[in-house]
Formats: sequence, structure tokens, C-alpha cells
Amino acid sequence: MKRQNSLRAELGVIGGSGLYALLDEVVEVRVDTPYGPPSDALFLGEVAGRRVAFLPRHGRGHGLPPHRINYRANLWALHSLGVRQVLGPCAVGGLWPEYGPGALLVPDQFVDRTSGRVQTFYDGRPLPDGSVPQVVHVSMADPYCPAGRRAALDAARAAAWEPVDGGTLVVIEGPRFSTRAESRWFGANGWSVVGMTGHPEAVLARELGLCYTSLALVTDHDAGVESGEGVTHAEVLEVFARNVDRLRTVLFKALEALPVDRECPCPHALDGLTTGLPGVPGD
Repeated sequence: MKRQNSLRAELGVIGGSGLYALLDEVVEVRVDTPYGPPSDALFLGEVAGRRVAFLPRHGRGHGLPPHRINYRANLWALHSLGVRQVLGPCAVGGLWPEYGPGALLVPDQFVDRTSGRVQTFYDGRPLPDGSVPQVVHVSMADPYCPAGRRAALDAARAAAWEPVDGGTLVVIEGPRFSTRAESRWFGANGWSVVGMTGHPEAVLARELGLCYTSLALVTDHDAGVESGEGVTHAEVLEVFARNVDRLRTVLFKALEALPVDRECPCPHALDGLTTGLPGVPGD
């Protein structure tokens, strides 16, 4: 086991272990954070000559349901190792008939329908070192990195997987799936897909000045789209397993294409708001 400060990474992926299983060399790194432990160790490897940190969102063995994930610890851990650009693949349900199993959507908006999740580092509470972060109100008008979205879309097309460019990901609390009424309401609002983990990842990444891009793999039609018994956990896992190799290819191509020098607005999210979160290394 390597000490947490001995290795660095510039890019991060928050997803399952199947996304890095084929890398030749992966180093496991444990990271302590002021917010408790992240979902699991970080696994550092190399993709196209670039150092990447992979973090299993639900832990090994999928032991953490969405509402119990320590999102703050996850983003803090990635940032503390030098990560500045993050890809966040997730499994979602399609809210429209055309968004069926196997579709890939790169959203440009999200809607938060969770409850009780801590979604800020700047909550006015003291950290273990006694410092108190200043309260700030970060802009989330455009929640995803434009450069990251371009890289993801181009990577999908290069892999012969025509993606849906844009759309709204509605994030629910989980771990249950939606009722038919909820699903129909989501679709009636014009929202595209529904998932359980995209929030507060995007918000916390923005507060750390990170670039964050969501890649939403549709595993099912949500309950209100089609007749039948509705989505099951087994169905989600089966469709995800069928597409994990393709998703891995897209992610690796996107990681290779992410710009080395960030010229997007993401690093400037806190400009004029604060001098930075105590204890977090800057760029």
C-alpha cells in the first residue's frame, strides 16, 4: 500500500470497478479526508499516458446505496491527489420512449429531487483543524464542464455509439425506483433520464473548481414510459454489464481527449467568492 501523498493523478473517474479492470497496472491508494472515508480506496493507473484515479462510487461489491455515499469525501479525496477533471458515468432510466436501454446521454442540465444530502463544503461548520469555511453561493446555471462534454460526445462518436447531446438528468433520492406517477411527471416536465447519483457530485466538484462531466447510460425505460411491471434491479445490472466494455472504451477515449490546459470556466467558479477551502491544495 502506497502512502496517499506519494502518487498523484490529473484525471478522475467515479464509477464501478469494471471501468479500470483491464488496466495493466493499478495502485490502490487510501485517502483520509476531513469528511470521513470516501466510498473506497482510489485506484491509480494510466490511460493514454495520463494519470487517472478511479473511485468506485458504491464501494467494492456495491455495498453503498446512493443516499449513503459520502459524496464530499469522494470529491475531496480526488482533489487532494491532484485531480482537476472528473468523468461521472452513471446508470439511468429513460423517461422517453426514444431513450431506451443502451442509449448514452451526455446531459447539460440536472434537476435535484433528493432530500437530506449534504451538497456543500461551505456550510459554516468548523473543520477538524479548527478552520471555518466561508459560506458561498456557487453558480450552477450550467452544471457540467463544456470541454468535458465535448470530449465525451466526440469519444462516443469515435466508438460508433451515437450519443444524445444534452438533456436533463433528474436525480432522485433512491434507493427505490420511481412510481409510475413520478416517472410520468418527470417526463412531462421535459426531463430526459432519471438516476440516483448525479447530485451532489456535480455541485461539490464545482465548489472545488473541478471540471465535472456526466455520462448517463440508459439501462431501462422508467416505470411511467411503458406498460409492464416496471424496472427491476436485476434488469439494470444486466443491461449495464452488456454495455460496460463499450462504456469503458468511450471513457478512455474521453480521458485521452480532455484538455491538458483548462480554459473552461470551471477553475474560476469561486473567483471573487472566497480565497479557497481550508486544507485543499490549489492548482
